Amino acid sequence: MKKLYEKNELVFAILCIVIYIVSQSAANSLNETIGIDKSVNAIFNVILTIFLLCFIWKNGLLKKYRFCKPIAPASRFIWYIPLAIFASRNLWMGVTLDNCADIPSLLCDACNMLLVGIVEETLFRGLLFNAIAKDGSVKKAIIISSATFGLGHIINLINGSGAELVPNLCQVVYAVVVGFLFVTIYYRGGSIIPCIIAHSFIDVASVFGNWEKVFYTDDGVLNNTKYIMFALSGAAFALAYTLILLKTLPKQEQK
Repeated sequence: MKKLYEKNELVFAILCIVIYIVSQSAANSLNETIGIDKSVNAIFNVILTIFLLCFIWKNGLLKKYRFCKPIAPASRFIWYIPLAIFASRNLWMGVTLDNCADIPSLLCDACNMLLVGIVEETLFRGLLFNAIAKDGSVKKAIIISSATFGLGHIINLINGSGAELVPNLCQVVYAVVVGFLFVTIYYRGGSIIPCIIAHSFIDVASVFGNWEKVFYTDDGVLNNTKYIMFALSGAAFALAYTLILLKTLPKQEQK
């Protein structure tokens, strides 16, 4: 893998992303065999997390991929208050432990979601962004890494996760905007750490958020109107915070 990385960083990044998507899709069917929901997803993500972090650490790439503190003071981020508010949205409708059938499934789901934040930020904001931006194509890197991150959620329609068309398309739009927010924090703020923390918290909070009560009827039917409003309001909030950061954060990334 090191030889492939040294030869072509973009191919290496794309290969890692493909491995991640394929493994998560395959896990959805394997979970049924084991009988514990999200157990295989969590196992795959543990392996991928260890591989990515060890690869970056052993090859002296921590600074390149900004595994460091931000170069801008907290005041430039408005003390991260908007990011904390945004990251907590999945808990606004209340907290529940009923989203999984049993405790092992709940723990596996929470562990999996925690690792998703690490893996996806390392892949999309780290590997993919830097591979494209290394030749000076920063704007292209911002657009592609954000769009790819969002469009990658379309796979949920065919990977056996049970996602429905309208909610999934809303999730894609939401994820693209969030991708722009995170890449702004990463590139202009000089650190991937806030992105990982926020992303992981958002995903873990989705495990404990009381989705059934707010977005589903008593018959188990999704209320598309409520879901769309929730997704688009989140996208609008993320976009507004992104525009603020573009004004407050340094114009040049850390060298």
